Amino acid sequence: MKKLAASLHDAVADIPDSAQIMIGGFGGSGAPIELIHALIDRFRATGSPKNVTVINNNAGNGATGIAAMIKAGMVGKMICSFPRSSNAEAFNTKYLAGEIELELVPQGTLAERIRAAGAGIPAFYTPTSYGTDLAIGKPTEEFDGKMYVRERSLTADFALIKAHKGDHVGNLTYRMAARNFNPLMAMAAAKTIAQVAELDVPGTIEPEQVITPGIFVDTVVSVPNPKQEEELVREGAEY
Repeated sequence: MKKLAASLHDAVADIPDSAQIMIGGFGGSGAPIELIHALIDRFRATGSPKNVTVINNNAGNGATGIAAMIKAGMVGKMICSFPRSSNAEAFNTKYLAGEIELELVPQGTLAERIRAAGAGIPAFYTPTSYGTDLAIGKPTEEFDGKMYVRERSLTADFALIKAHKGDHVGNLTYRMAARNFNPLMAMAAAKTIAQVAELDVPGTIEPEQVITPGIFVDTVVSVPNPKQEEELVREGAEY
């Protein structure tokens, strides 16, 4: 079954208000900038989707990508590990004004919560955060003389991800470190939307090279020359 969207705007057309959205990337590496900007375009044109929860490694940089989503007023909550990166003015301004909620999650715990959801594991134990404010209210248990915190898996309504190569049925490969959270999020979300730099017909990608099988991908959209967040920040770009 073909899953190819005609445009970026078509790819994100079904994301509703209050959706929980996973967005791939580690900083700018693997970040689906074009999908994010298409979602912002839709918000500016229609006022929707609003009050979304974004799950990402950080809370955006500069004035593009996730930072532009936050500045536009689309985001009601961030779930991330690094909300205050080098140029996170958009998030800082909204947070200090009480206009956005933050759930801070240690990076390894964030990755495992997402991975666990994709694997069908409802909860797991980790020593990370024990004895800190991040563990307040969470169940703890001792194993072999060491204390652990119980963490719930983390799912989403949608995942927006970026791949280097994909085919019409959603099989994906990634470019080096741009792989990061993308495959995990594709498995954890109810619906996954992937932008790909190279679009191939089915059968072109060797099976052993497929990182994300098409069964985890609902929509594919071609973006032949994707932007890189760091380059946009250096240029002073604002979306």
